[in-house]
Order: sequence, then structure tokens, then C-alpha cells
Amino acid sequence: MPVADLTEAALRDWGEALGAAVAPGSILALEGELGAGKTTLAQAIARGWGVATEVTSPTYAIVHAYAAPRGPLHHLDLYRLERPEQLAQLGWDDVVRSPGLVLVEWPERAGAALPSSVQRIRLAHLAADPTRRQVTW
Repeated sequence: MPVADLTEAALRDWGEALGAAVAPGSILALEGELGAGKTTLAQAIARGWGVATEVTSPTYAIVHAYAAPRGPLHHLDLYRLERPEQLAQLGWDDVVRSPGLVLVEWPERAGAALPSSVQRIRLAHLAADPTRRQVTW
């Protein structure tokens, strides 16, 4: 697995490049503890995908959908889910079959419902430098 230590600006640049390159129908699982940069990365990926509107954290809404020329982008934050069975209320099956791009924060909350085709991206704080993040994909 590739690993990089990135500043916030470099994380945004990397995310935009990823968003521009990722194939339609992809599901990206953004993993990491609170404050690791998952939403920052999701915003950058969305810009690269072509989303022209502001991308905000879906912590309370759980799911946000955005239009883009390459197809819809669904951004999910599963932090508030108590069990995977709650995914049905979110239209999970339709979301993960989207012809666009799906970004999932806190993917571990989906349990076995997370498709095996998901591409995992792990973000972590660097103890030696709190302004940088370690990204593993």
C-alpha cells in the first residue's frame, strides 16, 4: 500500500487529483479518527470530480448528494449510525450502485454492507507534526 505524509495543502492537491482520476462507479472509504482530515479530503476529491458547489460534512444529515458533469457524488458520514441495519433507511443499496462516485466516512459502521470493491484510504495524525497527515491507500 502506498503511504504519504502530506500537509493540508498537499492533501487537498492529492485529493483533487484523485477525484479527477477516479472511475465512475467507484466507492472510496475514508478512514481515520476524528479530525484526521476525512472531510477535507472528501471536499478535495469532490472538486476534482467536478462538483461546483460547496461540499459540507454530512455528519447530521448522514448523506449529501451533489451533481457533477461526470455523474452524481454521494458523500456519507456514518459516524452517527448505531448499527449497519440503519443503512436501509438511507437508501444504501441505491447509493452504492450509483453510476457516479461514493465517498464514505466512518465506513466501519457499515459492517458487511460495505461492498468488497471499496477502495480504502486511511488518514492518520502524525505525532511529530500535527500539521501533516499520513495517508495510506
